[in-house]
Amino acid sequence: MVTGVGTTRFAKHADRSLSALAHEAIQAALSDAGISIAQVQAVWAGNAAAALITGQVCIAGQTILRGLGAGGIPVINVENACATASTAFQQAASMITLGAYDIVLAFGVEKLYHPDKRRVFSVFDGCADVEHPDDLSSYALSDPVTGAGAGATRSVFMDVYARAARDYMAATGATVEDFAAVAAKNSLHGSINPNAQFNSVVTSEEVLSSSSIVYPLTLMMCSPVADGAAAAVLMSPKAATRLGVRNPVRVLSSVLSSGFDVSPGEKRLVPRVAELAYDEAGLGPTELSCVELHDASAPAELLYYESLGLCPNGEGVRLLRDGSTRLGGRVPVNTSGGLVRKGHPIGATGLSQIHELVLQLRGRAAKRQVQGARHALAENGGGFIRGDSAAIVITILSRE
Repeated sequence: MVTGVGTTRFAKHADRSLSALAHEAIQAALSDAGISIAQVQAVWAGNAAAALITGQVCIAGQTILRGLGAGGIPVINVENACATASTAFQQAASMITLGAYDIVLAFGVEKLYHPDKRRVFSVFDGCADVEHPDDLSSYALSDPVTGAGAGATRSVFMDVYARAARDYMAATGATVEDFAAVAAKNSLHGSINPNAQFNSVVTSEEVLSSSSIVYPLTLMMCSPVADGAAAAVLMSPKAATRLGVRNPVRVLSSVLSSGFDVSPGEKRLVPRVAELAYDEAGLGPTELSCVELHDASAPAELLYYESLGLCPNGEGVRLLRDGSTRLGGRVPVNTSGGLVRKGHPIGATGLSQIHELVLQLRGRAAKRQVQGARHALAENGGGFIRGDSAAIVITILSRE
């Protein structure tokens, strides 16, 4: 059970340390759960980029907890690309389910802003197999429209997302206007999320007129880097009852899987993991009230509609155009604003999705509340293994 959540605002926090950001999110989650750090029996600490950005390696979790006066308990440092925080959550939840602990903490924290953009982009370059550069070489091509290439101006992952977007356009008839509409929708959601990096509402026309990154992506279709942290406290039912926890959120399933070399015609990673998550949860996509998914670029949201079974293959555009994924629609997606508007501090992103969904299921999401929210899904992916994600975590939560 999730009994407490906390987050910082995702933004440029030049004056704050990695520990300071983590402490804010952790203390908020502990307060929400009504416990002290002394009651936590084990911690899963997520961070992906500190080694390159801040220089902290190997023991980030221990150094962060030291600042809270905590020690003498197991601390497991987790690094799994953009799926780092969701992996920390999945592992923590699994240990509760296995009966190893009754009260645990999972958190993710990241500082990605740095004066040297090459250092920032090097984080993403390392999220692929550096011993097999051919995995990415066919993607890191010049923009077919502008002729510009990856490097100091953008992450190579934008080339990956752009290629996927162009393939999707060819297969389904989706247009750049559809991708802009995704970003505009999420800007509306993000405008009412006080923790989002960007709180302004933008139109599709403004998205299309923003700077070109690599066709068909414009700047406002791409998730920005961010600094931030998010955390969750998980308890066994026994502990939650003993402590009188009110309004816990049940973890129906949380499935982690890794990428592999996909053969032609073989099912890709997200639909494979989604099947496992739905089976474990005992429900299907039609029963979801809301979804937080990994829109590292706006077109990815349409692809994930289909991969998660929110609509049949090829009908993601229809789902967007008929308003089903907006607030007030059949299955609102990215009510937080998504990565494109909320920001993407890679080591914290997965737990920020959990934070949003827990608020929704508790009925505490204020102006962005999904009425009657009962079941919710988070999909968080990261890294790259020859044409697919290197890691995926899909979690399904339920209101008690």
